[in-house]
Amino acid sequence: MNTGNYCILNGHLISVYEPSVSFQNRAFRYGDSLFESIRVCNNKVMFLRDHIARLKLGMTVMRMNLPAEFNTENMFEQIVNLLKHNVHAPHARVRLTVFRNDGGYYSPESNDISFLIESELLDGAFELNQKGLWVDVYADIKKPVNKLSGIKTGSALFYVMAGLSKQSMKLDECLLINEMGNVCESVSSNVFMVKNGTIYTAPLSEGCVAGIMRKQILAIAAEHKILAFESPLTLYNLMNADEMFLTNSIRGIQWVGQFRDKFYTNKTATFLTEKLNLHSA
Repeated sequence: MNTGNYCILNGHLISVYEPSVSFQNRAFRYGDSLFESIRVCNNKVMFLRDHIARLKLGMTVMRMNLPAEFNTENMFEQIVNLLKHNVHAPHARVRLTVFRNDGGYYSPESNDISFLIESELLDGAFELNQKGLWVDVYADIKKPVNKLSGIKTGSALFYVMAGLSKQSMKLDECLLINEMGNVCESVSSNVFMVKNGTIYTAPLSEGCVAGIMRKQILAIAAEHKILAFESPLTLYNLMNADEMFLTNSIRGIQWVGQFRDKFYTNKTATFLTEKLNLHSA
């Protein structure tokens, strides 16, 4: 994994080896932060406007002050500068983290923010996995549905616990259950299913993260006149589906091969991946 020698903190290019965040950092102490994982394909920063819009929404929900310079154009320039110095091209993963500045205990002393941009070299563009994923359900803790459910906060212990369960069960991914007992997402992705050529995914009211790739897949489906509905996903629905696939900004689409004793095909996932790569050409 090539993570490069540089990062950007509050607009300043610094060495990743330079101590720059204190032990009083609120992201470290309380998870008082938000982050975006952004894909760079063929030197193109993918869907950045959507990422910044989601980040701004999350900052509003978390009552963080929004600096005037925190906009798509400025963040684009910062990312391009970092990729150049880290020699991360043409494909990369960028993490943009926003955290509330030091001070206070649970109640902050200030709502001003800092931001950190990191990058990591990736091998290629979006590529559908050759072997279908093996998935099952993480049922120990249910995901609550509230106004924090749809944003990506640094308070990710729920996903860490699900990731540990995935490892212990030797799965490729775990499906997450919300407090209504429905599948809302997976550890790192939104969940889609296909039945009789129609696509279904959980609505945001089910507590899933408002995925950037989720938005793109629904747009591609609409563009190609594929029926797509936002509808609660029950375990019964998934067991009777023709396909299941997962989506996130970094990997694009990953098709699921097996859930318990159910096996799936990948016709729709293959088609959508082809169309998705047209956006990154």
